[in-house]
Order: sequence, then structure tokens, then C-alpha cells
Amino acid sequence: MGGFFGVVSKEDCVFDLFYGVDYHSHLGTRRAGMAVYDSESGFDKSIHNIENAPFRTKFSDEATSMKGNMGIACISDYEAQPILIRSHHGTFAITTVGKINNAEELANMVTSTNTHFFEMNNGEVNPTELVAALINQKENFVEGIEYAQNVIDGSISILILTPKGIYAARDKMGRTPIAVGQKCDGYCYSFESFAYLNLGYNDYKQLGPGEITVMDHSGVKTLVAPGKDMKICTFLWVYYGYPASSYEGINVENMRNKCGHALARRDTIKPDLVAGVPDSGVAHAIGYANESGVRYARPFVKYTPTWPRSFTPTHQSKRNLIAKMKLIPVHDLIDGKSLLLIDDSIVRGTQMRETTDFLYESGAKEVHIRPACPPILYSCKYLGFSRSGSEMELITRKTICEIEGSNEIAKEILDEYANPDSQRYSKMVDAICEKLHFTSLRYQRLDDMLDAIDLDNDKLCTYCWNGKE
Repeated sequence: MGGFFGVVSKEDCVFDLFYGVDYHSHLGTRRAGMAVYDSESGFDKSIHNIENAPFRTKFSDEATSMKGNMGIACISDYEAQPILIRSHHGTFAITTVGKINNAEELANMVTSTNTHFFEMNNGEVNPTELVAALINQKENFVEGIEYAQNVIDGSISILILTPKGIYAARDKMGRTPIAVGQKCDGYCYSFESFAYLNLGYNDYKQLGPGEITVMDHSGVKTLVAPGKDMKICTFLWVYYGYPASSYEGINVENMRNKCGHALARRDTIKPDLVAGVPDSGVAHAIGYANESGVRYARPFVKYTPTWPRSFTPTHQSKRNLIAKMKLIPVHDLIDGKSLLLIDDSIVRGTQMRETTDFLYESGAKEVHIRPACPPILYSCKYLGFSRSGSEMELITRKTICEIEGSNEIAKEILDEYANPDSQRYSKMVDAICEKLHFTSLRYQRLDDMLDAIDLDNDKLCTYCWNGKE
């Protein structure tokens, strides 16, 4: 995943750009970059690896050395960006958020026109450079952006920095957001709507699905009107979004509280206390506690001063170890207690099992698990939000294959496993509960989760849970 930020200012924009993109650190853990344009000195760009240190540390020099009154920046889990391009459009910088499923096909198509790629990683084309190459197939930026979005299988949202202004294009189906902020001396684009508030900007507008705009010192102009159809990713509210953010006018923290209320209304057990897995499970747990009357507490706390989120080893076993090392038990709240634990989701199940075993080892009598979203049955093919590259890594799919005695599961059978009122669903949940050593397991229902968002269901992508496009 990733997030981006862009600024056009009458004054130097680097301060706002630096802190605006830093507020997106929860969305990416591996690469970050800044690109600025100054009318006298031209373009300047810097990219750093942020796996072992946070954005603010790695870019402290750039915060004072760079200058310009326009800039874009990003934090990403994947490719190095923004990148600088020179083409028949002139020189420009570009950054993207999304996922390209047909990248190899598109790269072959582009190279057949005697174009070549520079930004390679393990033999793969940098997706952002691929987007730039697609844009360059057309005579102007607007036609190029529309062309790129039409041929890409997946999703793509784009910021393009030029000497005349910054273009922004939201994904055709609006799977990721772009908010616009305004203050007296400038404007900004932001993935997260909260990222510009402390910098003095006010909410100006949100780009609609497929909308293309250009921002300069005079304002923000729509070049392509937004489409009517939307499929914004529901996982933004459940997990990835920051609590202070709002998407389509719906606040993340408030939605998570409502999810917790819904979980409690359908529950029958009476634990001694309810807790949220830090950090995304906390708001869900508070909602559960407020609805049920069960005491909210923190039986373990997350130690972060020397374990920044960006320290993420590539090997799964090391990631699991570090995730466990961050959790410090509060034995007085665990020993002999019946605990109800809420996390945003269960993906592979490894970390949740280790957390549960950790609580038992610390003296817990019972550990009841209540994921804040339904069972994840499909790997996301639009944004990678389900955090699993292969569906067979999902604890649900592994369990279903074991139950059915086959690795080939028909869609109509998977539909039954997605139905919380079916026998197959109950059998799957019971098997996962036993496999992961939970005292009990009850998932959030999809209808309750969507009600908590309170947006037209047709505008929400639910592919991870029910496979519906």
C-alpha cells in the first residue's frame, strides 16, 4: 500500500510537503520520496529506504535543503517513487497509489514501440514508471491519464508535478481517496484527509471516481468530471485508514466504534474485560465495551519507542517475532481473567494465534476473539489491502480446503462459506477457532460492517469477503 501528498504554494512548500507526507507513515513501510519544483532551480528529487528508520529521520536533511513552491511526495510499501521523467510532455515527476495486475502485458506493449525502462527491481518494471510510459503514449496529460486508467487492470491514482502545476487523478472506481485542502497561500492534495489540518489547510473538496484536476496558484480546476460509479475499498475504514481520517464523509474512528457496537449486540458471552489489539482494534473494542457494559482495559500494551512500524523484516518468522516482542503484558489484567480481544481482521492467523498463546502463557483463563470484519476469503486484486499475496495463505482458504478435501473450490461453494447463516460458514469458523487455540470465535457480519459505514453499499468494494466485483 502507500499514500501521497502534493502542495502548491505561493511560498516555499517543503515544510508542508515534509509533514504532510509524514502523516501517511501508517500506509507504507519500505520506500519514501519527495520531488519539488522551483522556478529558478528546476526539479529536485530524493528517495530513501525507510525500512529501518521513520520518514522524518531519513528525510531530515531534505526538509532544510530542498526548496520549491510546488511538490509531491509519497510513502510506499513497494516501488521507489516519485520518479522524474522527460518526454514529449516535458520534464515531470510522478507518484502513484494502486495495483497493476497486467503490468507485464502493458510493459511488453510499451517496449514494442522502442521505449525502454530504467527503474527495474528484481527484473520487474517500476509500476510508477510504467504508468508514466502509458501516459506518454498520448498527446497530453489528460488523454494520457485516461488512457493509462483504461488499460490498467487493477486500480491507479496519480499525482503529476509539472512546472505549471500538479495534476491529480483518482482511480476510475474511486478505490482510493484524494482529498483537497486549501489555505490562504496554497492548496494541497492528500490521500488522508486529516494530513493537512495541522498545517493550516481547510477541507476544500474530495475528488470523485475518475476525476482529473490540475492545481496551480490560482486554484483547482476539474479537467475530467467524476464518474457516477464507485467502489471505494472498505478496508480503509476497517484497518488501513487513520482514526482521524474520513472517506466520502464517513469518519474512520466513528465507523470502528459502530462496528464494536454491532459485535456486542450479537454476542452472548460475558468476559471480565474487552481489549483491542493495538492500534486498529482499539476503537472497535471501545465500541464493544460501551455497548455491552463490559469493562474496557489494556491487558497488554504496545512498546514502540525503539520499534517503529517501519522496521519490518522481509522474512515472515522474523515479522511474527518482532510483532510479539512489541506486546508487553500487564499481568494484573490477565491472570485468571476471561478476555475478549478485538482485532481488525484475521488474515493468515499466525500473529493472532501467537497473541492468544502469549495471553494464556501470561495467565489468561479464556481468550475470546472477535474480528472486526468478516472472514477474508479472497486476496485483494485491486489494492493488496488484505495483506496476503496468495489466497492459499489465508487461514480461511486453508481451512476450507481441509474441510472440502480439495484445493479447487467452486465459487458457489465459497459463497456458502461467506454466508454467516450457512452450515459451511459455522463449520469453517469452528475449525479456525480450534486451530488457533481461541476459547471462542465470532466474526463481524458483512451486513453489520456495511451498516456501520452507512454509505450506499453499491459504492463499497467487498471483494475480500464475498468475491463480488
